[in-house]
Order: sequence, then C-alpha cells, then structure tokens
Amino acid sequence: MFVPKRLKLGSTIGVVCPASPEDSQIIDEKISEFENLGYKIKKGTHIYDRYGYLAGLDEDRSKDFQDIYCNGEVDAVISFRGGYGTMRMMPYLNYKKMLSNYKIFCGYSDLTILLNYLSNKYNMITFHSPMISSDFTYEDTLNSFLLTLMEGYKPYTIENPKGFTLESNTDISALGTLAGGNLSLICASLGTPYEMDFKDKILFIEEVDESPYAIDRMLTQLSLSGKLNECKGFILGQFTGCSLENYTRSLTLNQVLEEKLFTLNKPILFNFMSGHDNPKLTLPIGAKIQLDCKNKMINVLQKVVQ
Repeated sequence: MFVPKRLKLGSTIGVVCPASPEDSQIIDEKISEFENLGYKIKKGTHIYDRYGYLAGLDEDRSKDFQDIYCNGEVDAVISFRGGYGTMRMMPYLNYKKMLSNYKIFCGYSDLTILLNYLSNKYNMITFHSPMISSDFTYEDTLNSFLLTLMEGYKPYTIENPKGFTLESNTDISALGTLAGGNLSLICASLGTPYEMDFKDKILFIEEVDESPYAIDRMLTQLSLSGKLNECKGFILGQFTGCSLENYTRSLTLNQVLEEKLFTLNKPILFNFMSGHDNPKLTLPIGAKIQLDCKNKMINVLQKVVQ
C-alpha cells in the first residue's frame, strides 16, 4: 500500500481545478486564507480557465493535475472545488507516472471517483476531505484535516464533534476498507473502467440537493447490481438539502435509508459529520478501519501518512 508523506508546516500545496470553474477573485481569496494556515501554494496553470460549466478543457485540466501531482516541489495536491468534470479528465491521466510521484491527494464531492479509483486500482491512501474553497473557520473541520494529514502516522480514532450525535443501528463492530463519498458519483462509476470496488468495504455515502426519490433511485441501482450486499458496513454522512417541504407524494429520506440500507442488517454509523455541510471531518479512503458501533466511533487501524 502507498502511504504518503505527512504534511508539515511550510509544506507546498498544489492547487488544481479538476471539475467546475470559480471566479478568479474567489480563488485568490481562498488560496490566501489557506496560505495563512502556514503552507506554501503552487497553482495549476489552468486553475482560472473556464469552459462552460468546466474549469477549462478536459485535456488542460488533466495536464494541470498531472503536472502539479508529479511536481517534485509539491508535497500534497488539494482540489480547489468540486462541481462537475473530474470524470471527463480521467482517461487522460498517466497513472503509472503518478505512482512514482505518490503524495497526499485531497478532495470530495465530484472528486469521489478519482479518490476511489486511485485507492482501488493502485492501492493508494487518498483523503475525502475539505478543499481549498471549504470553510476552515470551523475549528472541527480544520482540526480533523490537520490531525489526519500531519499526525495520522499511527492508528487513531474519528468521532463526531461535540454537539453532533453519531448514531448506530447495532452494537456489532465491522472491519473493512474505507471507500465511498458522493452517492451520485459512486453510481456514475458503475459500468466504467473506474467503477468502485465494493467487496469487503465500509461504504461511506453523502449527498447534496437530491430529493428522496433520487436517493432511492441511486440506492436501488446499487442494490440491484449487488453492490450493497458486498459491503461490510456503512457510514452515512451529511445529506444536505435532501429534504422536502411536503411529503404528500414522497417517501422521507429516513424511509428510503431504512428500506435500502438498514434492512440489510449490516453495521451502520449515521449522522456522521462529513459531506456538503459544516463541519467536515476528513476520512482516509483505502485505509483499514473498524466501525465501532457500540462506542459510536471509527477506528482507523493503520497509519495513513508517514
């Protein structure tokens, strides 16, 4: 397994835009905020590009990512934001070259497919974590991010911040490899060369701005394809904006989750603070973990940086 070198104060962070664009003023402001945390920044050449709903052409975004990732001066690569587009650039990446320049890679949302592909296919630890555009003024978000990337060189425990109750459906524990992220991207990978591997995984899922029927559709797809049954257990993160004002003609999100996941009788931790809301806890994709449902925590059983 490829375990990246840990971050240190003064490390150089490579910033890329693999998905959607952002206004240049916002990019500069957020990068400046991140520099104030004590890190140097190396910008991708095309981070200010715009091509419709994409941060530049597929070839340019992939070249940016490749160049920054393989730059010997860069200690970690963090996406500026998500949105849409990462999947489009993946066929252009030279993964063998990335293996010889292995380092921390962070993102979430649209980055889900790349985080898991690198983990599944190339045995890398990647990080479902806040991005440069995230709000690091939340102390729990910042602490989880820094502790994971700077001090995760030994087994450790992840718990919800105070005031956010992490719940479970059982006292039984589950062991497996952590995988997952945004539910839409997990489903979008099916049938492609970048399809997620679900066997013996602890599957983390989160979503944003999807109605309960859409969550139902995606979980039904994973169920009918046999993917959910392959998992050892589940972590349910934030489902931001996934509720309705009127349920006269709709199931609730809780009903959908009950039918599609809880009836599988596998260990589940739910209301975990990671996803498209604040605070955002950092998760090491590809790491061996234990769902400690009795004590309502996640035990990371290995080092995720070195």
